[in-house]
Amino acid sequence: MIEVANLDAGYNQSRVIHDLSFKVAPREILAIVGRNGMGKTTLLKTLMGILPHKGGAIRVGDKDLSKLETHQRVAEGLAFVPQGRMIFPSLTVLENMMTAVRGNLEESELNEIYSLFPVLRDMKHRKGGNLSGGQQQQLAIARALLTKPKVLILDEPTEGIQPSIIKEIAKVLREIRKMRDITIIVTEQVLSFVLDACDRLMVIERGRIIHEDLRERVDAARVKQLLAV
Repeated sequence: MIEVANLDAGYNQSRVIHDLSFKVAPREILAIVGRNGMGKTTLLKTLMGILPHKGGAIRVGDKDLSKLETHQRVAEGLAFVPQGRMIFPSLTVLENMMTAVRGNLEESELNEIYSLFPVLRDMKHRKGGNLSGGQQQQLAIARALLTKPKVLILDEPTEGIQPSIIKEIAKVLREIRKMRDITIIVTEQVLSFVLDACDRLMVIERGRIIHEDLRERVDAARVKQLLAV
């Protein structure tokens, strides 16, 4: 579904991502884990076109997105839930979701979202800024899903969220994969969440992938060691 080939990226003259390549299959959930400052957010912002890439290619299906603007990449099927969620605090839950679509939200679309996130139905008229961190994260994921993406990209979705909601988000990601023909890429530091939600894990360090394994073969002690270095 998505292929990254020989990607180089960074800020101004500084390279952060170095000749990085990977593929994610349709309906696969991939976790990219690493310590702070190792390139996770830079990678995702480059996939979305928020940061310009310095070399390499980004393909969804057979379409090269490398030269497209961010809004064009969204139109081609990428959706991004950034670190910190970035919802509109002065808009209601329903109004936040409406920013993802042109015109009115279809009732069937809303019902699908509410089946995944029942709390959003209960709080649809509450201002986004009055939600808890976990509720805001659910709203941010819901808003991204309403763009009907082929690839859903999430940057550290468990940050600042209580453990019970972390488990709920892991469950929801698996449910989304069942309900839709969608590929999910998530960056994360919480290994328990990764092992609960994802099919495959990659460890990034200084802009390079240094370790990769399927979830059922992951040596958790080894990964923790890599994250603690």
